[in-house]
Amino acid sequence: MRLYLASSNPRKLREFRQAARAHGLRVEPIPNLERLPEVVEDGSTFAENARKKAAQYSRYVEGLVFADDSGLCVEALGGAPGVRSARFAGERASDDANNRKLLKELRRVETSTKSPRNRRARYVAVIVLARRGKILPEVEGSASGEIIDEPRGSGGFGYDPYFYYPPLGKTFAELTPEEKFQVSHRGEAFRKLFAELKRLVANEKNPSLSF
Repeated sequence: MRLYLASSNPRKLREFRQAARAHGLRVEPIPNLERLPEVVEDGSTFAENARKKAAQYSRYVEGLVFADDSGLCVEALGGAPGVRSARFAGERASDDANNRKLLKELRRVETSTKSPRNRRARYVAVIVLARRGKILPEVEGSASGEIIDEPRGSGGFGYDPYFYYPPLGKTFAELTPEEKFQVSHRGEAFRKLFAELKRLVANEKNPSLSF
């Protein structure tokens, strides 16, 4: 089975392709995605943004399309950067710029409130599957950790060098791609998606699914 990913992020594509192979799936980018009308990700939740992308882009290809929206939610910042994780420091901000702002905001809160240090954070990913504009399953994954002051590791992307995962004693950037996908928010969501796909395939002859 082939799935189309509604994203131009090569790092996400690489992660999803690697996970898909373990399940006998193929993940491909949507052809000519850069020429299609861009989806404005103005939703207030990860789910809203993922639904918009999946529904719109699924109208341009014949087959199943999935879109994900994910980000970092930091407890001391009231859940920020949240849906603005990729642009926390501004539109098209670099990973370095976003990380610098994250640490700056944490230190500002810690200094202004003089409250006990709280670096608890959670990565969240929502994946939505769609076909011909119709939303099919929606799944969510998460991973809990804490934000550290100095980057560790050279793998991953985004906030990974600062996201420390206590069960393994490493940041996400210190994990191999295989290790990361086993414990990450995106990995959990994709495994749930695969379970939903198996259910859909088993019921494909059901007219109510409109396959």
